[in-house]
Amino acid sequence: MTFDTLLIYVVASIALAVIPGPTMLLALSNGIDGGMRRASWGIAGASLGSVTLIAVVALGLGSLLAASELLFNAIRVAGVAYLVWLGIKLWRSEATDLGAALAKSAIEVRPHGRVALMRSLLVALSNPKTVLFFAAFLPQFIDIAKPQGTQYLLLGSIFVALDTCVMLAYAAAGTQAVRWLSRRGLKALNRGCAAGMWLLAATLAFWRRPGT
Repeated sequence: MTFDTLLIYVVASIALAVIPGPTMLLALSNGIDGGMRRASWGIAGASLGSVTLIAVVALGLGSLLAASELLFNAIRVAGVAYLVWLGIKLWRSEATDLGAALAKSAIEVRPHGRVALMRSLLVALSNPKTVLFFAAFLPQFIDIAKPQGTQYLLLGSIFVALDTCVMLAYAAAGTQAVRWLSRRGLKALNRGCAAGMWLLAATLAFWRRPGT
């Protein structure tokens, strides 16, 4: 892989990472409700989901999803339902004081962290668009004349690292919002994230695979 190709990939990955998606909205919401500790759990879950999906594409299973309409629609319906449910949870959630959240004991925080991790992981894995995106995006930068495993490892690591940095920025924005916004403003921001989830769910519900 030439330096120019790698540079183009990095720029494209940054552009794609900054576009608000469900994992970014969760990072923002987790930053509001639980500070960076809870957000970090969620980011870990989202990153694990991305690693899993990139591995799926590298193993050629992305082509199976693209070819199977039944499998594609099953994952799509599950993804829509989960995003709608998350939107409801965010809409109903009460804005919490950051100081109080950080003062909780480790016993209280860890379960919330695991919930944040599983939510982000499930969001990442239940979106067939992401698998098809990786299946269409990553191979463009792969040199088929050379070992592909190491190339997928390199490209996947770069994308996950950049995506993680962007999610950290969203989470940090959420923690700053706690300091600057009133409880009413925080609740409105959480509901904005909920509306974003519903919009993404609607987009996924009406989205069809290319060529169908």
